[in-house]
Amino acid sequence: MAEFVMKDLVKKAGLEQEFHIESAATSREEIGNPVYPPAQQKLAQHGIDCIGKTARQLLNSDYDQYDLLIGMDRENLHDMYHICGGDFDGKMHLLMEYAGRPDQEVADPWYTDDFEATWQDVLAGCQGILKEMGKHKNG
Repeated sequence: MAEFVMKDLVKKAGLEQEFHIESAATSREEIGNPVYPPAQQKLAQHGIDCIGKTARQLLNSDYDQYDLLIGMDRENLHDMYHICGGDFDGKMHLLMEYAGRPDQEVADPWYTDDFEATWQDVLAGCQGILKEMGKHKNG
């Protein structure tokens, strides 16, 4: 969900050429599967299309390829550290850090089935990333 929310925000800001946004799983359970149907529905309610996306595994080489690696929860971060062999350049962060809530994790709809709460968390975090990137670009 976060990949497509971020892509939508970047597109609306006219910054598509300045970002490469891609999600990757830290576990193997969903590799090759499309976006979970209720998540697709929530994105579609906001005019965001995610058709064609299939899950892929995070790779060690992703650490060098991307400026930021964002986890939804602490378990994600733990798995990201393991896969990438650490966080030597301070690239790994929880999404909610960018929403001003560094001690919180994104509400997990897998357990709660509350995709609205997840939408709100993801939107706030992605808006925060975009704002932060604007500060770095302009400052």
